Amino acid sequence: MDLLLADKTALITGATAGIGRAAALLLAREGVKVIVTGRRAEALDALAGELTAAGAPPPVTIQGTVDTDDDRAAIAAAAQEAAGGKIDILINNVGASAPMTDPWDEALWNRSLDLNFAAARQISAAIVPGMKSRQWGRIINVTGAMVGPSMNAAAPAKAALQSWSRTLSIELAPFGVTVNTIAPGRINSDQIRNNLHPTEESRQAFIDRFIPAGYFGEPEDLAILMVFLASPLARYISGAAIPVDGAMLRIG
Repeated sequence: MDLLLADKTALITGATAGIGRAAALLLAREGVKVIVTGRRAEALDALAGELTAAGAPPPVTIQGTVDTDDDRAAIAAAAQEAAGGKIDILINNVGASAPMTDPWDEALWNRSLDLNFAAARQISAAIVPGMKSRQWGRIINVTGAMVGPSMNAAAPAKAALQSWSRTLSIELAPFGVTVNTIAPGRINSDQIRNNLHPTEESRQAFIDRFIPAGYFGEPEDLAILMVFLASPLARYISGAAIPVDGAMLRIG
């Protein structure tokens, strides 16, 4: 199926590994010019080399973080310049779990809100005016669990991202811009395998209890949906919050 993406440009944050990297690879295979950002220069260079070797359009790499307002503004400005002001697809993929030993840790609450919500909101603010002027755009935000069995500063931030995305979808629908969120379940990423489930025993125990599909997903399982939502074919899908989790019985 031709997804009609060959003339599009995408900005993907958090693209050095996992879901963001998979999205960059799949979009590039569809002919999309990808602009990828991340903290690690060597990982960005490796991704660029893989894309070029596969015959994809040459990617643009932007090393940087989204930790502060200035960081986010710099990434958005560099991406706009590289794209000649024409970014058609924005995938906000930066985020991290923030388990709390002290539920009143104000600094951790603020850091998590910055990373898991403000980063997507502020980068979107820089990109949306161009989408509106061209009467076309796609924004895909990666969320996550909204509630958990123990305090995690990321959960309320992800809930804010989903709520904001839904309202933004309403405001941008008249301009041909769609906004959707994707909530990953347990995905074979560094964060999940190294931090949340560091042993095969812990992974299998979670699968047996909570995942009817019987396995953790792969980053490509989310990226495939991202590519479709980014395409012109998905023009009537907006404001959706879609879990990709193998029918996981969510504990949060």
